[in-house]
Amino acid sequence: MTAPAARHRVITAAASRYTARKTKNQTKGTDSGWQSRAWSFYDTTPEVRFAAQWISGAMSAATLYAGRLADDGKTIEPAPPGDRAAEIVASIAGGPEGQSQLLGRFGPHLVVPGEGWIVVQPNEDGTQDWHVLSVQEVRKQGQKLVADIEGEPVEVPPADPDGGGNDTDPIAIRVWQPHPRTFMEADSPVRASLVLLEELQLLNAAVAAIARSRLTGRGVLLVPQGTRFPSTPVQGDAEDDLIEVFMQVAETAIREPESAAATVPLILEVPAEHIAAIKRLTFESDFDELALKLRDEAIRRFATGMDVPAEVLLGSTGLNHWGVWAMKEEAITLGVQPRLDTVTHALTTRWLRPILQADGVEDAHRYVVASDTSGLRVRGNRSQTALDVYKAGGVISAAALRRETGFDESDAPTAEEEEQRRAPQTDPADDQPDPADLPVDESESEPDTLPAPDTLPASAAPSTAVLEAADALIWAALASAGEKLRRTPACPRSERARAREIEPAALHTALRVEAVQVEQWGLLEGAWPRLPDVAARHGLDPDCLTTTLDTYCRELIAAGIPHAYDLTPGALRASCLAVAA
Repeated sequence: MTAPAARHRVITAAASRYTARKTKNQTKGTDSGWQSRAWSFYDTTPEVRFAAQWISGAMSAATLYAGRLADDGKTIEPAPPGDRAAEIVASIAGGPEGQSQLLGRFGPHLVVPGEGWIVVQPNEDGTQDWHVLSVQEVRKQGQKLVADIEGEPVEVPPADPDGGGNDTDPIAIRVWQPHPRTFMEADSPVRASLVLLEELQLLNAAVAAIARSRLTGRGVLLVPQGTRFPSTPVQGDAEDDLIEVFMQVAETAIREPESAAATVPLILEVPAEHIAAIKRLTFESDFDELALKLRDEAIRRFATGMDVPAEVLLGSTGLNHWGVWAMKEEAITLGVQPRLDTVTHALTTRWLRPILQADGVEDAHRYVVASDTSGLRVRGNRSQTALDVYKAGGVISAAALRRETGFDESDAPTAEEEEQRRAPQTDPADDQPDPADLPVDESESEPDTLPAPDTLPASAAPSTAVLEAADALIWAALASAGEKLRRTPACPRSERARAREIEPAALHTALRVEAVQVEQWGLLEGAWPRLPDVAARHGLDPDCLTTTLDTYCRELIAAGIPHAYDLTPGALRASCLAVAA
C-alpha cells in the first residue's frame, strides 16, 4: 500500500553508529543503575510489562516506507517503487515481516531503559541479519564492541566515520531517547516512576502478607479449658480433645490453602473461670483496607506517567465509542508515533543516507525512512458506510472509498478506463429505424399499454403536495428511529443527556449505526402508521411507497447522512407514482 504524504516532524531522538572517533558516552556498553532497576520492574510488575508490550504491539503494526522531503522541506512524499531508497528500505530486516518484528522488539527498550542497539550482520549471500539488543547485551572491549547475539559474542569493529570500512563487518547502531538535561543520556517514562514502582512493590508485598495471614489464621478462638467433643464410634466412650481437632483442621489449612480449613482461627485454651463461653478475637488492622487503596492509587499514578492515556492501562470502562476512538488516537499520537520516529530517525541517519551517499546519490539528505500508522487509526469496518456516502456524492473521494473497502491506489482505474467510463453511452434507441421511415399506424383507438413504470415522462414527476407528504413521512420515521436509538447500545447512559440535545430525526448522524443494526434494534418498526392514508389521498401505491421510503431511511441511518427536502425527489421511485400518473 502506498503511504500517504505526511508532515515532517521535529525528531527528539538520537542515533549513533559506533565509530572509531571517541565521543563521550557514545560507546556505553553497560547500562546505568536505574536501567537495571527498570528491567527488574519489567520482570516483576505486570503494569510495566503491559505498558511496554502495548507499545510493542502497536509499533509492530506500523509499516516502513522510503520518503523524500519535498521542496518545502516539511512534506514527506513516498519515493517511487523503483527508486534506490525504496529498494534499501524494502530490504531492511528482510522485508515487511522482519520490519514488524524489528519495530515490535524495540518498543520495550524505549519504554523501560530508554535505549537499545540495532546490530546488522552481513551474510555471504548479500543479505543481513538484524538484531535488537539491550544495553546489557553490548559491551565495549578495547576499540571494539562485543555484542552477545543468541549466546555468542560477536565483535563489532568501529566504522569509519568518513564512509570507508569493510562491507562484511557487523554494524552497531545505538538508538536512544535523549534526556532533556544530558543529550547522550537515555530517558524513559519508567525512569520517572522508579520510586513509585518501589512503593507499589511494597504495597504488593503488604497485600500478599495480608492474604497469607488470613489463610493461616482467622484471629484467635478462646475455648474454656476442659471442653470436649462427643466420642466417635471408633473410640467407644472416649472423648475427642477439642484442641487436637482444631489443630488438625489448621494443619490442613496450611498444607492446602485452597481448602475450607484455611479460614479456621488459632485456638487458645483458657481456664474455665476466666471465660464463660467460646469467644473469638480478631486482630484486623485499618492498614489492610488502606493498603488496597494505596496500591490502586500507585497504579493510577504510574498509568498517568507512561506517555499514553491512562485508560490504556486502567481500561476504558465508562468510555463510549467516541471516547475510545479519541483515546486510541491520542495513544498513537503521544505514545506510539514518537517512538516510531526515534527508530526511523536512526535508520535514516545511520543506514539509509550513508548507503545512498556511498552510491553517489546527490540528494541523499532528502531521503528518509518513514512510518505509516494508518492501519492503527482505521475505525473498524466502515466499507458499507463509505459506499453509501460515496453514492450520495460530494461527501468523500474515490480514494477514501478504496481505502475503507480494503483497496489501495494501485486498484484505481487508469486514465483510459476513466475516459471510457465517462464517455456517453450509445442509446439503443439510436440503432432503431427513424419513425418517419416506418408505416403510419392509422388506428385511432387508445393503446392498451402504458409506459414502463420506471420510465415515466417528465409530466409524471411527483407534485409538490406528494413531495411535502413524503418529506413529512420521512421526517417522522427518522424522529421515531432517533427516539429508539437513544435506548440502544449505540448511546451509552453517560451520553444520553447529550443525545437529548440533538434533534431525534438527526441523531443517527451523531451515533454510529451499522446497516444490520437498523433491523436488529427495530429502529423503523411501526414508523409508517400514517403512510396508507397519505398514499390513498394522493393515489399512490401504499406498499410500493412504504418499501421505497423505508429503504431510503435505512440507507440514511447507516450512512449517517441527514435528510433534506431536496433529497425527497430522489427517494421516490417512479414506479410508486404510476397510480398517481
